[in-house]
Amino acid sequence: MALHKDDPKALGGYRILDRIGTGGMGVVYLGRSRSGREVAVKLVHAQYAQDGVFRARFRQEIEAVRKVSGAFTAPVVDADPEAVRPWMATQYVPAPALSARIRGAGPLKGAELRRLALGLLEALRDIHRVGVVHRDLKPANVLMAEDGPRVIDFGISRATENQTLTETGHAIGTPPFMSPEQFKDARSVGPASDVFSLGALLVFAATGRGPFDADSPYLTAWRVMHEEPAVDAVPEPLRAVLTRCLAKDSADRPGLDELAEEFGRALPEPAPGDAETVTLRLPPPPAVGEEAGRPEAAPRSPGAGSRLRRGPVLAAVAGLLAVALTGYLLFDPFTRSETSGESGSTGPEAREWDALPNGWKPWRASVYGTAASGVAKPLEEDGTSWGNSLSCAMGKGALYCGGDGVLPVRVDGATGRLAWRADSQPPGLARERYDSTVLGEHDGVLLTEQSVLNSARNGQTRHAVALDSATGKRLWSRPLHDTGSVDPSVVGDLLMTADGYRVTAREVRDGTARWTAALPIGDGYHCRFHLVGSLPYAGCTDAANVGETTRNVLFALDPADGSTRTVKVPDVEAVPLGAVGGDLVFVVYAARDSRVAGESVFGEVLLLDPDTGAVRRKKLSGDPRGEPALVGGVLCFASSAGRLTAHSPDTGARLWQTSTTLQQPGTPVADGRGQAVFAASASGRVAALDIATGSLLWESTARAERVGGGAGAGYAAAQVFLDEGALVVLSPDGTVFTLDPAHPDRQPRSG
Repeated sequence: MALHKDDPKALGGYRILDRIGTGGMGVVYLGRSRSGREVAVKLVHAQYAQDGVFRARFRQEIEAVRKVSGAFTAPVVDADPEAVRPWMATQYVPAPALSARIRGAGPLKGAELRRLALGLLEALRDIHRVGVVHRDLKPANVLMAEDGPRVIDFGISRATENQTLTETGHAIGTPPFMSPEQFKDARSVGPASDVFSLGALLVFAATGRGPFDADSPYLTAWRVMHEEPAVDAVPEPLRAVLTRCLAKDSADRPGLDELAEEFGRALPEPAPGDAETVTLRLPPPPAVGEEAGRPEAAPRSPGAGSRLRRGPVLAAVAGLLAVALTGYLLFDPFTRSETSGESGSTGPEAREWDALPNGWKPWRASVYGTAASGVAKPLEEDGTSWGNSLSCAMGKGALYCGGDGVLPVRVDGATGRLAWRADSQPPGLARERYDSTVLGEHDGVLLTEQSVLNSARNGQTRHAVALDSATGKRLWSRPLHDTGSVDPSVVGDLLMTADGYRVTAREVRDGTARWTAALPIGDGYHCRFHLVGSLPYAGCTDAANVGETTRNVLFALDPADGSTRTVKVPDVEAVPLGAVGGDLVFVVYAARDSRVAGESVFGEVLLLDPDTGAVRRKKLSGDPRGEPALVGGVLCFASSAGRLTAHSPDTGARLWQTSTTLQQPGTPVADGRGQAVFAASASGRVAALDIATGSLLWESTARAERVGGGAGAGYAAAQVFLDEGALVVLSPDGTVFTLDPAHPDRQPRSG
């Protein structure tokens, strides 16, 4: 992996030769001492050098590796945890990780599997002998050297007597290889936890799949804690030994001495003269949670599909495990790269990005914080429990937000300052009876929908309210009819409102009606407006019951006079995404019973010529799932497990698929040049990928105040907005922050 122009030339007397890999917390370099000895040098990212807890963890890793010495670990050679940017040098092992070995040549067997099992057992003996628990034994942390495996990356290990850096409710590890006790109480983790991880790792090594694989870390955690391991593909008698290693109760797992005898019997030495061959074949996909950030060649089958189709499971598991998984989502140990050197020139600093706004600096704020004018008091101070949704839109130079019980607020894009919070709530009204929805901003006017629940809580009054974008002062208001047939929308320079299916287009400056038009449609349809080019379209769907056909119709409206043209749409359940080459683009849901844990699955792309009505339908290879978007001319899907997949809208063919560490990311967004796609998770972690190749450009640190959202924030998705060349990211907990795509590691200041 090629060095970047800002990489150091030397560290601690070691000349830097190359990059080995990079992760969220730092970079690993290949270095050489003056005597010619090659070492792997870990250098902490600058932003973590000022983090006392991270420095303590890094010192802990150095101490752990120094304690451990043995044939199957990589010893520490040199380190300076007190440097401006702490670093550590360990023995360089020129070998691929186990995960790459399995992906490239398939599962291990015979002597190779025996050598791995016994080598890892000896490594764990050395580690446990000095009172250390590794806690992250996984395929990416095992190097397959010619003379036996090497266990690396002690970044989250700890001494068995030291619990000061293990926080209550924070599980740290990699879910497919974590023990049940790591999810329940990380402070209770002991040597038996490494035995569980060893069992899971050896199942993966012997079969190419982990025993608890699922499409989401939350589902994986559920399986680890509540389901029996999937070990049917492991031959006996090894299966019985690994099943004991994977016991839910740590007391039921065998000790290392007992395991040595059992492995010796279950994995006998090959007879003299037996040749062991390794046949290379097409690489299978990695285990869930493994190898984030590289394009994948093929989709991963969910395995035992009947076990995955549980509608209530995600909500139940998420409620139990959201806090437990926080450590996994936030703590991203150094990742060893297994790609070729070609990615060295694809980093953020090697690209041209749009210019940042004038006066821009990195910042972080909260939509609930103190405002400069209007209702200045932070909303959190009154003890209100917020609802599970925020409604935001990007205007020129500012983000505007509302929500359940949330007054409209302006967050300046360059500084993060809350310029104003509108005094829109009727006097004496309890906040839980008030909602605001941001519809859009145009020409200095912010358009909102504001709703008030009546005292009997069985009805509401709704108004379209226009505010001055600069000051938050009310400009005008119009009542909205509570029919639910057509959603009010800002489309170009018009506000669309409706009474039933009679649509009125209003001027945003003063609310006067430009025209009124009736949509020629019967009862039962629900309509939403979409702006495609300069033309507003009303997409109307009659939501079908099970066994019934979905009915669709599309209306093109002339923004000048409201004249309406009907565009026939196939009667399928589909999502409109925009236009490519003059055709409207829709993605069509796959069969209802193919949805997994509430995540949408898509089977086709539909292209519609709005002038002729001609329709082209193409199969989406692999049935992608997740949040869909049309970015830079390609279809992009972000799955809850953090996998982004791109397809051609013209052919439906998959272009690339890349895994990230994001969990339940929101809708992907392209940069202004159409060269990169961004997605963000609820934790405030952002990933950037190359639209053309799917290469992971970078992942930021997690920046939300409260991972998983604030009170009642549930599992709403994060949102990414563009402010010229800067990103503005909103987390469900109300944290909002900005990033420079060219320098995502720049630390924010409070807005």
